[in-house]
Amino acid sequence: MSTTQRPVVIGISGASGSVIARAVVEALLARDAPVALVCSNDARLVWQEELDEPFSQALARWREHPGFTYHAIGDMKAPIASGTFPTAGMAVVPCSMATVAAIANGLANNLLLRAADVTLKEQRRLVIVPRETPLSAIHLENLLKLARLGVVVMPPEPAFYLRPKGIEEIVDFTVGRILVALGVQEGLEQGQQYRRRTE
Repeated sequence: MSTTQRPVVIGISGASGSVIARAVVEALLARDAPVALVCSNDARLVWQEELDEPFSQALARWREHPGFTYHAIGDMKAPIASGTFPTAGMAVVPCSMATVAAIANGLANNLLLRAADVTLKEQRRLVIVPRETPLSAIHLENLLKLARLGVVVMPPEPAFYLRPKGIEEIVDFTVGRILVALGVQEGLEQGQQYRRRTE
């Protein structure tokens, strides 16, 4: 099985940033990259608060794509819970500090955490998009521990030098960076590149 045929595991945890999670899944499916999705119960609640589209409706749309699979948070028999199941890596987007702490300390009591644990032990790409501010020393220590393990820690920082016109452009830039970190695309696409100000 080639890397392009292996699914990218996307975990959605209960932090703010549901719009980024939705955009990442849709960007991957638009590239015909298989996606295996797992979403925490708290993430569903946050999604309901932040987006007009219900999670169930988004899920129904994604399920129309032949490369999409969804696994319940408690399904510890899902293929992504095992290191023998080949994947192209994983992104946790958004990633709450509770999820950061659990991954950093090897806790795996649900499928999202187990999939991240498997990604680490199999030395596959793991990207986390942490959402919290300000960060305490505990948060920073956990993030540092993950970074030292090779995890890409990618806070969704706006590229103000691109002069984004709204949330959509900020999300688009962040999604592009996530896809590059996952190895799905080689560089930022048109409209996402770094630009130097000439003024």
